[in-house]
Amino acid sequence: MMAIATATGRVPMSDRGPLARTIDSALDSLHRALESYEPEPRLAEVGEVEYLGEGIARVSGLPSVQADELVEFEDGTMGFALNLDPDEVGVVLLGRSEELSAGMEVRRLERLLDVPVGKGLLGRVIDPTGEVLDRGGRLDWEDRRQVERPAPSIMARSPVQRPLQTGIKAIDTLIPIGRGQRELILGDRQTGKTAIATDTIANQLDRNVMCVYCAVGQRTSAVAKVTDDLDRLGALDYTVIMVAEAEDPPGLQFIAPYAATAVAEYFMDHGQDALVIYDDLTVHARAYRELSLLLRRPPGREAYPGDIFYIHSRLLERSAQLGSDEGGGSLTALPIIETEAQNLSAYIPTNLISITDGQIYLSPDLMQKGNLPAVDVGTSVSRVGGKAQLPAYKLVAGQVRLAYSQFEELESFARFGTRLDEETRQSLARGRRVREVLKQDQFSPRTPAQQVVTFLAVNNGLFDDLELEQVGRGEEIVHELLEDELADLRDKIEDGQELTDDDRDRLLETIDQALEDELGEEEGSDGDA
Repeated sequence: MMAIATATGRVPMSDRGPLARTIDSALDSLHRALESYEPEPRLAEVGEVEYLGEGIARVSGLPSVQADELVEFEDGTMGFALNLDPDEVGVVLLGRSEELSAGMEVRRLERLLDVPVGKGLLGRVIDPTGEVLDRGGRLDWEDRRQVERPAPSIMARSPVQRPLQTGIKAIDTLIPIGRGQRELILGDRQTGKTAIATDTIANQLDRNVMCVYCAVGQRTSAVAKVTDDLDRLGALDYTVIMVAEAEDPPGLQFIAPYAATAVAEYFMDHGQDALVIYDDLTVHARAYRELSLLLRRPPGREAYPGDIFYIHSRLLERSAQLGSDEGGGSLTALPIIETEAQNLSAYIPTNLISITDGQIYLSPDLMQKGNLPAVDVGTSVSRVGGKAQLPAYKLVAGQVRLAYSQFEELESFARFGTRLDEETRQSLARGRRVREVLKQDQFSPRTPAQQVVTFLAVNNGLFDDLELEQVGRGEEIVHELLEDELADLRDKIEDGQELTDDDRDRLLETIDQALEDELGEEEGSDGDA
């Protein structure tokens, strides 16, 4: 027999077991709690959709909503407030608008737009709201950070002096990037901009740099290729991939770079070095233009709103090298911009060039000639310069840039068939070999020691007697020497020490002898005359 419990008491029974007594006790507690319960009304602002557009909604009835505050529609679709007008709020949608309609209720969530951050994001593919896009299961995040955050103050920063090695000879030697710098990558379509970025990520293996790759408006296949390449090279273990695809709403594409920066700032604030790549900000600017026009913001040049400069400057100013009092972390930014018909003076490229600390320009002409990576040394510049290079680069960097710049001018002049003197022919021969050395396959990074010693050999004419097709083999011989006979000098360069005159002489003598033994004494016959 059991005891039967009711809301008004118990019906006693002669035989009651332990389970019945437990149930009786629980019901008594519940009855007392219900008698003492006094509901507390909670006020909530609930608005109504007045107008619905492609990616935006105009909502009335939310007088206290804040800028960038999250709101939720009846069907669970999320958005955030962008326009705060006296009578209505312009809301940017973060999801599809097919199920939405005018008259739907909208409620405030009373929290600003944020994104999950933490080491658990490494190796994962997510969208700007933190939704998982890969098959890795639940996201293991440590904290949530607001997407929009103020940039570090001037007093919190230190000078950019530590190099961020890309492994690309043309960049590390001639256009060096420092940790905490903002270096723009720009060029026409299909010139290798993303390849430069992924090479840089891949080269951070064992360098303790956490990377965030932000794909804005890219094709799914393109993002899948980058993800597969990084995974194959072991670089996905220290990389977060954030994706707002071309099919996604413009709101997701707009917030993606800011969310990626918040993820990277977590590592910087914990004293680590971080790298964030925005691929690309041309699509980001177009997404913001679309949202602005739908929200009836006044159009300006090329229909962009007046604050188009500000949306990128407030993003890139968050990159910094923090001082030791702030933990000493750094955030390096490599924004990517697409130009049309090599027009560097277009509106958005000009804006980004004025914001960043230099630019790497990729020329379609060099691409068509097979000179890869297609870095135009004459147009590219780093405003940090040699301060972000290891000391050994000083032996070669200036001489390489000067020789190559003179070669490009001489080569154009020599096409007219004018008879050339011996000095000019020698400059042309040297320049052609510098160009051969600057060529580099993707995912074949070079260490600082390999770069310095190779260019040292070229500058001193050790490659002048090699035919152009032998230059690659000559470079391999230099790399082999660095692993064997010259290992001590390799370590000296990598440790940031300067090379003495004796070190330089020993390098040149050893390389010259090895090239002679391996390739023989052959005069160049590539038509230099």
